Amino acid sequence: MRVSNHANLSSDRLARIEEQLAGQYLLLDVLNWAREQPAGTFLPQIIAEIVRLDEYTHDVIVPWGKGLVLVYDTT
Repeated sequence: MRVSNHANLSSDRLARIEEQLAGQYLLLDVLNWAREQPAGTFLPQIIAEIVRLDEYTHDVIVPWGKGLVLVYDTT
């Protein structure tokens, strides 16, 4: 998985995020990982929105922690 740093996070914080997200290849992987996080890390619904870009491509928006949002580009 490739992680883009649009939030200007420090290299240390970005490395920790990349480590946590490693191994996520399916949306099910994302959901399982999110459910394993400490209470309060994610909103109860985990996925805030799914934006349909075209017939095959969607962006999955996942709010995480203190003002950070993960956007998964799925095909």
